[in-house]
Amino acid sequence: MPQSSASCGGIRRLEKTVNHATDVYTLSPPNVDPVPWLARPGQFFEGWGRRVADEEFAAVAAAQAATTGWCKIVGDWSLGDEPLPAEVLADVVAAVHAVGGRVAVHTQHAAGGDAAVRAGVDSIEHGMCLDAANLDAMQAQGTVLVPTLHVLGSAIATVAASADSARRTWFVEGAGAHPALVRDAFDAGVTVLAGTDSHDVSVLDEVRALVDAGMPVIDAIGSASWVARKFLGLGGLEPDGLADAVVFDEDPRVDLAVLANPRAVVLRGRAVRIR
Repeated sequence: MPQSSASCGGIRRLEKTVNHATDVYTLSPPNVDPVPWLARPGQFFEGWGRRVADEEFAAVAAAQAATTGWCKIVGDWSLGDEPLPAEVLADVVAAVHAVGGRVAVHTQHAAGGDAAVRAGVDSIEHGMCLDAANLDAMQAQGTVLVPTLHVLGSAIATVAASADSARRTWFVEGAGAHPALVRDAFDAGVTVLAGTDSHDVSVLDEVRALVDAGMPVIDAIGSASWVARKFLGLGGLEPDGLADAVVFDEDPRVDLAVLANPRAVVLRGRAVRIR
């Protein structure tokens, strides 16, 4: 079974984890790593990413996508921040698509999600608090959802135990409603992909979270494998394909735990792990 993490850059992380002795990065395709992320001044983690003024976003994003194939935009950040306007994002989408790239947008607030959908971005990362009224438009225009369910759900208890605040209410309510949103997205025909958002979370954790949210097992596995690869333009097990496969002793559709212990990992036709 070909396998990948849907988060942009996730393929590189997965390939490195399956083989510590070989420099697997040399085998990785060049078009799945969107760093550095692009954000407005004052937003995103200090010292991470690149800060860009609104009027410069389209040009900067297009220049990056021309090299990497992707750009990732921080569409919103802290509670109360103004999200990046849909008009700015639409200019980014037009400029990036013109150079053959694609646009992923981090959003965890309703207004930011609305702007991303209206702009026609290719991928919404997280999508917490996304208005379900946007799902039909996402399906129609091919915007995928990478909900990072596991990492958000794992933080609910910690945040709920913190002092009462607007941020606590936003996160607990948003993350708590996220599984239902993901299920509704899948039912609406939106492509849902498995992304980890963290080096400390495995793709298996996210696949389990998607199943718990109501996605059929086969589709949850596909979200981390053949569906993700198709979205990233990597193809599957087909003539003249990249010859990437993960092989298991048993059927993971019967027991998802099987995904944690592959018999073999084949990358570009080379066995990089054999148990």
